[in-house]
Amino acid sequence: MARIVCSNLIPSISSLPLKPSLRFQWTNLSNSSYSMLFTNRPFSVAKISMSLKAGIVGLPNVGKSTLFNAVVENGKAQAANFPFCTIEPNVGIVSVPDPRLHVLSELSKSQRAVPASIEFVDIAGLVKGANQGEGLGNKFLSHIREVDSILQVVRCFEDNDIVHVNGKVDPKSDIDVINLELVFSDLDQVEKRMEKLKKGKAKDSQSKMKEEAEKSALENIQQALMDGKPARSVSLTDFQKDAVKHLCLLTMKPVIYVANVAESDLAEPESNSHVKEVMNLASELQSGLVTVSAQVEAELTELPPEERIEYLKSLGVDESGLGNLIRATYGLLGLRTYFTSGEKETKAWTIQAGMTAPQAAGVIHSDFERGFIRAETVAYDDFVAAGSLAAAREKGLLRSEGKDYVVKEGDVMLFRFNV
Repeated sequence: MARIVCSNLIPSISSLPLKPSLRFQWTNLSNSSYSMLFTNRPFSVAKISMSLKAGIVGLPNVGKSTLFNAVVENGKAQAANFPFCTIEPNVGIVSVPDPRLHVLSELSKSQRAVPASIEFVDIAGLVKGANQGEGLGNKFLSHIREVDSILQVVRCFEDNDIVHVNGKVDPKSDIDVINLELVFSDLDQVEKRMEKLKKGKAKDSQSKMKEEAEKSALENIQQALMDGKPARSVSLTDFQKDAVKHLCLLTMKPVIYVANVAESDLAEPESNSHVKEVMNLASELQSGLVTVSAQVEAELTELPPEERIEYLKSLGVDESGLGNLIRATYGLLGLRTYFTSGEKETKAWTIQAGMTAPQAAGVIHSDFERGFIRAETVAYDDFVAAGSLAAAREKGLLRSEGKDYVVKEGDVMLFRFNV
């Protein structure tokens, strides 16, 4: 599974890779408990390594630890009605559900199937004033800097037995609290960096050019932050993005809002006024949206697998929220999956959309990229129709692709290399 290095999470103003349209939204909410919305500002990444990390954040008692426990099979967070029950980040690795993996494994008679994975981090609750040390303040902010994307859980359910830290359910206020804390933290970091740049002097022309690019980028980012806007809202050149990426600004990270609803709102979340408010805010803030019920997710973990589908159907929905959280993360980051498949194993690999065959090979091992010769490639559907790689080759479905080939979603690949 690919890990996006946090310092390379730079926004792009190109259209979302997954769809040609500017916005992707599941509208048939009556048949699913989970709605997803993506705005027209995806995120590009420059470097991929071996795991993807998503931080689950939110104010105390919004259901984030309950959600974490539910989606991570070995989650150990204490979901308790106490603001700071999660003091250290709890980490769990979850397999990315992909039925194609098991189909390929069966066809190739593989000894094992290895799915891609995503690492979820349950980060301690945040309160107003965190950037000044309130609550778990600076510890929260340091933990969130380490993740690649942020899943911000927003409470959209009423329950008098679960105390809201601010006394009432108010999604906009909750979102504003967290976003402003991230803005204040970034503003402090930007100002310190600008002071340092004023004192330093570049030793050569190339360094001077990069410093100037960083200064101009930071000036624009500083103004946006002072206006209460995230750093990702600033339009920067590629050179400017590269110059500031080392700061790993919090508001540069992609955000998906997770609207946590009650069981009764699961089948028709659009009828929940809180969800509507979060949907509008997500659109304004150029972020993604997923609607889930953390409580239902928790209840599902108590049931045998064969009973889970029936339970969901009884609620008027078709599937649980884990897959949608992962798809939302993949969509916002512009990630793709390709496969390698043989007798030993069938494995899913995650890459950035637009990667060429040598770059995709480099995700497996740097030698594959360095000594790349060609990639024997077949589309997933063609592989399944043929029944095997050998049969695909005989039918002329297996292509020999060179260094300029851009890997497509679902490609099954065999790399030839020499080092």
